[in-house]
Amino acid sequence: MRDAAVVKKVRGKFAALDPVMDERVRRQWAASEAMALGWGGIQMVAVATGISRTTIGAGMRELRVRAARPKATIDSGVRRPGGGRKRRTDEDPKLRAALEALVEPVTRGHPESPLRWTCKSTRRLAEELTHQNHPVGERTVAALLREAGYSLQANRKTREGDSHPDRNAQFEYINEQVLRFQNRYQPVISVDTKKKELVGDFRNGGREWQPRGKPEEVRVHDFQDPALGKAIPYGVFDVTNNQGWVSVGIDHDTARFAAATIRRWWRQMGIRRFPAAKQLMITADGGGSNASRSRLWKVALQALADQIGLKLQVCHFPPGTSKWNKIEHRLFCHITQNWRGKPLISHEVIVNLIANTSTKAGLKVRAALDTNTYPTGQKVADAEMATLQLTPAQFHGEWNYSITPRTKI
Repeated sequence: MRDAAVVKKVRGKFAALDPVMDERVRRQWAASEAMALGWGGIQMVAVATGISRTTIGAGMRELRVRAARPKATIDSGVRRPGGGRKRRTDEDPKLRAALEALVEPVTRGHPESPLRWTCKSTRRLAEELTHQNHPVGERTVAALLREAGYSLQANRKTREGDSHPDRNAQFEYINEQVLRFQNRYQPVISVDTKKKELVGDFRNGGREWQPRGKPEEVRVHDFQDPALGKAIPYGVFDVTNNQGWVSVGIDHDTARFAAATIRRWWRQMGIRRFPAAKQLMITADGGGSNASRSRLWKVALQALADQIGLKLQVCHFPPGTSKWNKIEHRLFCHITQNWRGKPLISHEVIVNLIANTSTKAGLKVRAALDTNTYPTGQKVADAEMATLQLTPAQFHGEWNYSITPRTKI
């Protein structure tokens, strides 16, 4: 604690005096501070000022000589203009260009780039430059990179890939349909599967308050526990009322599981909110268990329409735009925030954490465990598809369609 306080104090003094000190005064001031501190003083002053231990030692020798000699015989000790070690780039004018050729983004993936398959750390860059007859150290490489405007940066997710030419038109179509349904007091829901979670004492991202020095201990390796399995949260978000339902499955994420979740939402929450509903609008991603090309999804929706007696209006988001689905940023993100730092040790814990998610905007969530089995690999024959009461919309019928109940409830 004392060393830290001393370093902070010396750093403050140095910051105040540095602009008015020349090279000689700077090293002798640092030397006088180190001598005043006594044992360990050189190290503390070096840390506080960035002046090397060698330079501080030289300043201490100068102070001793100064004390022993008459003032008239003491040399100023200040370098003449142009004195001192030359910059590495002055000695090697081609060094900077060679370095930028190695780190230039356009060389990434180039088969002739010497660092094509390695991490471009300052050590490796220094090694490659030395190999190219530009001997240089890691620190010099780091300094040159900073001078050239480079910095350490992580990848950033910004590219969505090629967008469909009717992407914006589909967004406008969905918005128009949502407003039309809401103006007629008909339910609108957004559906999707949240990320699957391992059940057990596994690490969960984020932090929560714990007694100091006593973090909750979890497993080192994230291998699925055969006895506990995994959790598959499928959500239904009521866009109009800011309410959500989540079924936590334990088997597979299939179209029938998705349709079963919508049915549970309707019977547990939806019918109470919309007792006079005749239609239900569903917005969904274009892939996953509710994929626009999935035959089983349409068969499951037909069964759902038959069971609840509502005409279903389905709109899928264009490819590569799943993040615009309402459920992602109005339900799932809050669930993730609510259980941050908490190991999901059981299905009961997961259900309770989801059900206790709320926001200042009034979000309410209910959740339940779905222990049913949903086999994968089910095929839908053309004959079965022909029995569906499915009507494609005039605008992108592969994304927008309605399903009418075959029987009235």
